Order: sequence, then C-alpha cells, then structure tokens
Amino acid sequence: MAATQKDSKLEAPQQFTPYTPKEGEEYMNEAQRDHFRRILMNWKRELMEEVDRTMHHMKDEAANFPDPTDRASQESEFSLELRTRDRERKLIRKIDQGISRVDRDEYGFCDTCGTEIGIRRLEARPTATLCVDCKSLDEIRERQLGR
Repeated sequence: MAATQKDSKLEAPQQFTPYTPKEGEEYMNEAQRDHFRRILMNWKRELMEEVDRTMHHMKDEAANFPDPTDRASQESEFSLELRTRDRERKLIRKIDQGISRVDRDEYGFCDTCGTEIGIRRLEARPTATLCVDCKSLDEIRERQLGR
C-alpha cells in the first residue's frame, strides 16, 4: 500500500452523505448527533481494520534476510508502518473522545468559547473541538511560541 494511501486513513472519512439541515432545525439535535456518531464509528472501524492488516502483513513478511541491505530495507519499512500505526492509535483515542462527547451531548461546541463549531467543519474534521476562530488563535500562539 502506498504511503499516501495509508496517510489518507488519518484524514476524515470521505464516504458519507453530507448532512443537510432543515429550515429552523436546532444545532446538534438527535439526527445530527446520530450522523456524526456514524461518521466517527465508521472512521474508527476503518482504522482498526488497517491496524489488523498491518499486524498480519508484518507477521507474514517477517523474514531474517541474510543480506544486510534487504534486512535494513525491511526494518525501515516496518518502522514506517509502526509510526503510522502509532499516529492512528492516537487518532482512535481522539475518535473515542468524540464519540463520548456525542453521547454526553457536548459534541459540536467549542471547548474554549462554547460556540457552535459548525456542521461542515465537523464533517471535514470530526474530531475538532475548537471553532475556527479559537483554532486560528491557537495556531497563532503556537507559531509565536515556536512549537
């Protein structure tokens, strides 16, 4: 599997029908929470399947190559796979937190200012916990502090 294909698993899933709010519909009502719960659960399932594929691949491909170059190449490939899986593990934790927020009726509201994050932003980044304004301020602070 190409590296770009693996990295795409770290992005929000694209296989869903965007939510179309009805006129006068309350923000983060039951239908919207169900929509985002499905997105988060499907994304988590995809990531878990990828972890399983990686484990099977590493077990199947593990070989003790006599040639040092072949061995180094395999170790480099496994190292890259493990780094990617570690990033996915952290993302799964964020997805679980998002599901928990949906269940507690806290999903979709900014952690900093409490305003609505917005349906389109959440569809693009279902693990978002900050509105666009607070996230922008957060990024400015990070650049100023050199992190």
